[in-house]
Amino acid sequence: MAVSSSILFGFILGSLVVASAANFHQDFDVTWGDGRGKILNNGNLLTLSLDKASGSGFQSNNEYLFGKIDMQLKLVPGNSAGTVTAYYLSSQGPTHDEIDFEFLGNLSGDPYTLHTNVFSQGKGEREQQFHLWFDPTADFHTYSILWNPQRIIFSVDGTPIREYKNAESVGVSYPKNQPMRIYSSLWNADDWATRGGLVKTDWTQSPFTASYRNFKAEASNNGAWLTEELDSTGQGRLKWVQDNYMIYNYCTDTKRYPQGLPKECNMS
Repeated sequence: MAVSSSILFGFILGSLVVASAANFHQDFDVTWGDGRGKILNNGNLLTLSLDKASGSGFQSNNEYLFGKIDMQLKLVPGNSAGTVTAYYLSSQGPTHDEIDFEFLGNLSGDPYTLHTNVFSQGKGEREQQFHLWFDPTADFHTYSILWNPQRIIFSVDGTPIREYKNAESVGVSYPKNQPMRIYSSLWNADDWATRGGLVKTDWTQSPFTASYRNFKAEASNNGAWLTEELDSTGQGRLKWVQDNYMIYNYCTDTKRYPQGLPKECNMS
């Protein structure tokens, strides 16, 4: 029987999620890596590591249908070329939905690339990429996904970097019916991650480690996030990021789309 998505606002398969700081022992499982993923400090810290034999990853115990998700990350320091730290929401199956942060490593002193993407009904190819205005390896920073029926907003330390609006009105599918888990992984992708694969992973620098803390999920069915949108200040900060730190936008890639840009790109 079909279930109206409105019934599922803020619910995780029958139970209501409230805003709370996480204990990684309770809220997540390390799902692969043969001991390379570790939960430390009484459940307040999680680390993933990568060496030549394997990376590692974890996932949330809960599934979310809409919500506001915060996680603090400190990325792999030094020469992180070839490594990818992924932090994302995803459902499963060939028509899955997904909301992605991916951090593409680089040579020491060169900036990380923050890659974002949105999948709906198995279709992605909605990439925007950014550099950051700080060193994401020196300390923890908060990476947030606001996902409600109208929009998806990616933010860094409270500053919006990307807004993806619901474009069903012009025939573009939008993630709204499939609950998603939170996933993260640290893995080797030196065939493409750094300068298109030209720079390979230097395994003499391994193990590579990324750290996580202060996870928070807001998913009550009457939360302000459910109708949240960018105010004029948020729109100004978004424009500042996109004017100064965006390095790729599929919505301006006319070489990729010679027959015309995707429909959602024409929405204001």
